[in-house]
Amino acid sequence: MLTSLTLQPIGYLRTQQEVKFKAGHQPASAEEASNELELLPGCGYEQALQDLAGVERIWLLWWFHRNSAWRPLVLPPRGPAQRRGVFATRSPHRPNPLGLSSTALLGVQGRRLLLGPCDLIDGTPVFDLKPYVPVYDAFPSARAGWIDETEAAYRNPPPFTVQLMPTAEVHATWLREIWGIDFTARLSELLARDPAPHRTRRIRRRGPDHFEISCGAWRALFIVADTHVSVLALEPAYPMKFLSRPGYEDVPDRDAQLAFLARWPTATGL
Repeated sequence: MLTSLTLQPIGYLRTQQEVKFKAGHQPASAEEASNELELLPGCGYEQALQDLAGVERIWLLWWFHRNSAWRPLVLPPRGPAQRRGVFATRSPHRPNPLGLSSTALLGVQGRRLLLGPCDLIDGTPVFDLKPYVPVYDAFPSARAGWIDETEAAYRNPPPFTVQLMPTAEVHATWLREIWGIDFTARLSELLARDPAPHRTRRIRRRGPDHFEISCGAWRALFIVADTHVSVLALEPAYPMKFLSRPGYEDVPDRDAQLAFLARWPTATGL
């Protein structure tokens, strides 16, 4: 029996999704996206891409390259805070961190594949791609156990309303207009479903009455009253002493975080 296998990436994903927060859960095909799969040169992949004309969707087999360990029980980001067996989920914390995603194929330019929305982050190694064949790959009536129950609950209106308070609105406007950074839609989507502390959703308590949620390279401070969530402020996820260290120039949104801290050195006061 084989005890190990050696795999080589055929290419890497290029996207504006530098962190997991930006990669939506099972993104909708109607969303706009600008993603590319850039295959490696010198391997004959140009020929391997022949006959993809007319194929609207493809499967990507890829590697969770930022994961270093696996867990037999995981806490899915959607649904109640209940641990599930990893093989009953799509968690990245797997014995072999392989990912499988279907995405729209928008075009082929040489070794570059133009892709629609996907849940991969920038730099993801891709091992293989295959055409999505509806007659064989689609089973709409198949049961999915606990996932069916979770998805049924998500079809109901969100139980919470989310509002950015004046300070948070100022922060969000500054980030959007000066730096082109806007994560408020994803922030509101998550908090409207369940603002309770949750490790996988990266929500934790911050003081007696305050909470925070990590939004990739940023955090949002909020409070909850009945079914209303008030976002009080936004702030960088990294402290100044970390951002200013040599060798950490590749931290996502680093320049924007430094500028934010220069403008609002004590933005939240907590």
